[in-house]
Amino acid sequence: MATTYFDSIKRSYTDVEIANGINTEQFLEATEGVVKLFDQLGSSAFSVVQNDMNGNIKKIRDKLLSNPSANATLQSLMETEAPEKKRVSTEGLLWLTRGLDFTAQALRRSVDNPEEELNVSFTKSYENTLKKHHSFVVRPVFGLAMKACPYRKDFYQKIGVLTDTALEIMKTWLAALENIINIINAVFKEHPEYIKGM
Repeated sequence: MATTYFDSIKRSYTDVEIANGINTEQFLEATEGVVKLFDQLGSSAFSVVQNDMNGNIKKIRDKLLSNPSANATLQSLMETEAPEKKRVSTEGLLWLTRGLDFTAQALRRSVDNPEEELNVSFTKSYENTLKKHHSFVVRPVFGLAMKACPYRKDFYQKIGVLTDTALEIMKTWLAALENIINIINAVFKEHPEYIKGM
């Protein structure tokens, strides 16, 4: 049986422990899988998205490595960093979550609207998520990336989602990602002081 892209990644979001807080290392491993997913879109235009995500992953990982026990979950990492003047990893997490939300919404639109081409799904998602946070300098760069999306059928072929079974694997992964985004956003909402001034 052909495996999907979601079977090939180091860790799926479905395997990230969230019961006692989102496991930081597992979250980062799963998120590296999203960064590589952009390779499957086959355009260098998405390198701007990937570089941004990789930079934010590094900020969070550096914080984790500085004190693995204190920063074992994303919640504890934010709490630990809250009193500091420069909350580098929290800001990294904020932007990373925005990028993940953009990706999740684009894929959700794509899954829910089988007739919609990827460039439409990604453009609509960009308008709903990242656009409001981007300057007029950055927006055209992302706009260009959205236009560079491959045809839907080519992308699904590349990620091995060609059967109902494969689509279910993708949907399960996506639902787990959406759940994690919701948990992180709830923390930001509950503790506005974590992201004040960002």
